[in-house]
Amino acid sequence: MRLDAVVADRVLVGDGVRPATLLLADGVVRSVAPVDHPVTGEVLRVGASSIVLPGVVDTHVHVNEPGRTEWEGFATATRAAALGGVTTLVDMPLNSVPPTTTLAGLVAKRAAADTQLAVDVGLWGGAVPGNLDDLEPLWEAGVFGFKCFLSPSGVDEFPPLDPAGFRAALARVADLGALMVVHAEDADVLDAAPHPPSRAYADFLLSRPDRAETEAVGRVIEGARESGARVHVLHLSSARALDLLADARAEGLAVTVETCPHYLCFDAEALPDAAPAFKCCPPIRDAGNRDALWQGLLQGVVDMVVTDHSPATAAEKGRGDGDLQQAWGGIAGLQVGFTAVVDEARRRGIGPEVVSRWMSRATADLVGLGAKGRIEVGADADLVVLDEAATTDVDVTRLAHRNPISAYDGRSLAGSVTTTVLRGELLHRDEPTQRTGRLLVRPGARGVTQMKQR
Repeated sequence: MRLDAVVADRVLVGDGVRPATLLLADGVVRSVAPVDHPVTGEVLRVGASSIVLPGVVDTHVHVNEPGRTEWEGFATATRAAALGGVTTLVDMPLNSVPPTTTLAGLVAKRAAADTQLAVDVGLWGGAVPGNLDDLEPLWEAGVFGFKCFLSPSGVDEFPPLDPAGFRAALARVADLGALMVVHAEDADVLDAAPHPPSRAYADFLLSRPDRAETEAVGRVIEGARESGARVHVLHLSSARALDLLADARAEGLAVTVETCPHYLCFDAEALPDAAPAFKCCPPIRDAGNRDALWQGLLQGVVDMVVTDHSPATAAEKGRGDGDLQQAWGGIAGLQVGFTAVVDEARRRGIGPEVVSRWMSRATADLVGLGAKGRIEVGADADLVVLDEAATTDVDVTRLAHRNPISAYDGRSLAGSVTTTVLRGELLHRDEPTQRTGRLLVRPGARGVTQMKQR
């Protein structure tokens, strides 16, 4: 159903929450009027316990299609996104086969996504050994930036960059005016850490020490200083890197950083052993570290929150029968990540409008989507309604992502996403085949026409 207006007592307009009537047309917000403004047509009237926020923009999602669609696919991932208030996601270039490291890989990815999308989707490109000459064609074809690893990714078709390769890729990215997003764990530190077979989460944590992140973050910062490239640190887990990042920002370097709901909502001491649903890399750390990440967000050192939704089959997650060194590392949280952060923020006296800035506006700005992640005249009419009086009881068997495994299973979260609107279109929660999403390309990309003709 195409909406003509949304009326609510609490709407996050710009940086403030106020009563408003949003007048919608042609998929955008045409006017922000007083709450008692006359309206006609299809009108969504929002209850007093709910707040209207911009749709979540999740810039770190692993869809895995084509090639590993049994892990996750565009239909299931975007359906989960819509149910969780995510109206735009940007898909990572690895775990699919082929990876998005060449034009051919990009064509395959776009073909797989075509006609399957419940929400809007953009694509990252990848920087791997030997593909320097592929970066410019991918950039011109509309990827939003490039992802690289400084340690093994877990899949053979997406190897990490060594120090020389990282410097060369950063130089090329700087020449393009592009963005490099980095999985920042140091390979040498990881190799030197103990990693015996074990079902104990404490042993897994020792195998991914804080120093692996601090060393790698230091290298990312030095690379930004040396090359002038824009860099972004992915899924920060260790709060010990916060001072490095704050100093880099004070120096004027173009360095941004994200963290994830699982680092903000869980702590290592409370995690069960032999439970691969909680395994991710870098790992969930202790409660003091979690508190420091929250402080990093409030102080502006950490810019944004993304899910890093990285699901796998039961066979992959269960590999090793509870041995956490063997199980696939990745947390499936696309549908509940936003609500989980709202719930934890509430415990800390932080309102959903602040969470929205971290999960909608900041992420949209990272990838240059100026019409996403905000409610203002001219912006896309992408909206999420959060009922703060309701509760979300997470049952993994009722989540929409492909494989019923999630660290959030069994949690009771304060708040519930009740309505999602994409470019003015009400997304029906009981319609699993609704296909209203579009493939997005980087604004200003010159090679889009040629790609469409391939």
